[in-house]
Amino acid sequence: MAQKFNEIKQELDKSLHDPEKPWTSVFSQVEKSTGVDRIYIFLGTIAIIGVWLVFGYAAQLVCNSVGFLYPAYASIHAIESPCKDDDTKWLTYWVVFAIFSIFEYFADVIVGWFPLYWLIKCLFFVWLMIPTEFNGSLVIYRRIVRPYFLKHHTVIDSTIQNVKEKASTLLDQKKE
Repeated sequence: MAQKFNEIKQELDKSLHDPEKPWTSVFSQVEKSTGVDRIYIFLGTIAIIGVWLVFGYAAQLVCNSVGFLYPAYASIHAIESPCKDDDTKWLTYWVVFAIFSIFEYFADVIVGWFPLYWLIKCLFFVWLMIPTEFNGSLVIYRRIVRPYFLKHHTVIDSTIQNVKEKASTLLDQKKE
């Protein structure tokens, strides 16, 4: 367990010092001005956000910002990079994010009453985007979304085609 903790700490430290990451310069400045190691600054920030998500004002905004801002930024980087793997990773994230958003819309009346809801949702978003083998978006996509899609995509595709044809027919009739 201690070895796994050290591996996570090393990966975190590597990420916090990565010059290509947008947060590196911020952590560098805060580290220089306070004299506190950036890992502890990061963990303190996470603790403050966690407490905020449980007790703070606008917890929904904070949670949804975590689930949207960095993934959107990383997606733009993925689009601009020549590598295809990062495109696939972030497309998978957005598919799972969209499915979760639809389910959440219908369950919002129930789950919104749970005091830890925004913290749990934020942790879920972080799990969806973590750069590990156990990335949540890949796990959910491979175990739930992909099998469902493979089973039903022909019916969905034919329905979409029928809707397109009917819409085209209606538009042609309106032109006449």
